Amino acid sequence: MILKPFLLLGENMKKVLAIVGPTAIGKTDLAIKLAKKLNAQIVSGDSMQIYQEVAIGTAKATEDEQAAVKHYLVDTRSVFEDYSVKDFVDQATAAIDEIAAQHCLPMVVGGTGFYVNALLNKMQLGEKTAEESSVTKKWEDYLARNGPEKLWQLLEQKDPVAAAKIPVANARRTLRALTVIERTGKKFSEQQTSIPPRYDYLIIGLNSNRSEIYARINHRVDKMLDAGILDEAKFIYEHRDKEYQVLQAIAYKEFFPYFEHKQTLEECIDQLKTSSRRYAKRQLTYFRNKLPVQWFDPLNDPDCDKKILKKVEEWLNV
Repeated sequence: MILKPFLLLGENMKKVLAIVGPTAIGKTDLAIKLAKKLNAQIVSGDSMQIYQEVAIGTAKATEDEQAAVKHYLVDTRSVFEDYSVKDFVDQATAAIDEIAAQHCLPMVVGGTGFYVNALLNKMQLGEKTAEESSVTKKWEDYLARNGPEKLWQLLEQKDPVAAAKIPVANARRTLRALTVIERTGKKFSEQQTSIPPRYDYLIIGLNSNRSEIYARINHRVDKMLDAGILDEAKFIYEHRDKEYQVLQAIAYKEFFPYFEHKQTLEECIDQLKTSSRRYAKRQLTYFRNKLPVQWFDPLNDPDCDKKILKKVEEWLNV
């Protein structure tokens, strides 16, 4: 199918299809099927697939899958390079422009909800000004002296609505909220403005019964072990003295106690399965609360693929 130019909802408003859902639900499989039917190309919406040195733990599309459908934002950075959500948005928008210029459908596929949201909805991600950097350092110093709970309590005093939405342990978001409050003189919870989206987008979400998702997660972990996840985890462990983002990725830090002879391999595997299940729950919470997702069940609805294709074709007016 050769698609007509994506110019709806005003001048230069490109159409972008997004496929989201919890880990192990089958996003890549669906994306490959749809891409072949819709003349689409895929932009990874995952914060870790950008890194060249890790593939098993990040569940990248296989070489065959990448050969079948062109992928962007996969294997383009080293784990030792800095990479931010702003970098992602800059590169993803360039990739979408390139895909649309070929009259193909840009398809963003991944489970990093904040990245997908920032890309589709023009979230404010500009570089920090000198003033903002100074204010941020002030709160970073406060965090270092007093810890995340005291920092969060300070936010609760200044903006209880914002604090209620930010976990106590999420010091990064707490820092951001306090910085914005000090710079603007307004509550962080009142900062939201009505900004038009960057694209005319449709978000397809995959979800199913929790027990079935968890079973698939457990099975994926077992397959990762067979594929050699321990080698990737050992590489990350051996370079843990450096500060880089992939240290936070699930599937690597869970094995550190095994390398340190503090836990058995079986205990670390169980922890990885638990961490992955908790991550899937957080993913679903974000997608449900932050994005307008059209949900489908690929595990229990035999007509799921047909229904999704019909929905997408209606949105594309084809």
